[in-house]
Amino acid sequence: MLLTRASEYALLSLDTIRNTDKPIGAEQLAKELNFPKSFLAKILQSLAKAGILESKKGAHGGFIMAREASNITLAEVIIAAEGKPPAIFDCTQYADACPNGAIGMCSISPFLTNFQRKIDTFLKELTLEDI
Repeated sequence: MLLTRASEYALLSLDTIRNTDKPIGAEQLAKELNFPKSFLAKILQSLAKAGILESKKGAHGGFIMAREASNITLAEVIIAAEGKPPAIFDCTQYADACPNGAIGMCSISPFLTNFQRKIDTFLKELTLEDI
C-alpha cells in the first residue's frame, strides 16, 4: 500500500505545524486534528528524527519545522512516517517479496517496476509547499 494513515497524519500535521508561529505539542495537535495522541506522537518523533521537524523542550515546547516546506519532499515525509520507502506493490521494492518467488518470470514485473519508478520520482519532486 502506498500511503497508510501514518502518512496521512504526517502530512496533515506538517501542514498545521508549518502554518503555526510557535511550537505545538503532540497533545494539542492531536486534539486539533482529532488524531490518537500516542500514534501521532510516534509519527512526530519519526519526523523529528528524520530532520523534518525540530522538537523543543520545556513549558512552551512542542514541534516546529526544521526546514522550509519547499525543502521537504513528500518522499521524505512518507519514508519517515512509514519507516520504509513507499511501494505500490510489495514486489516492486524487493525481489524476494514476490508472492510466487518467481520475480524473473513474472510477466507484469517490468510494468510494476516502471510504475514504481514513476511514483518514486513524482514523490521526490513534490514538496510540502506543493500541497
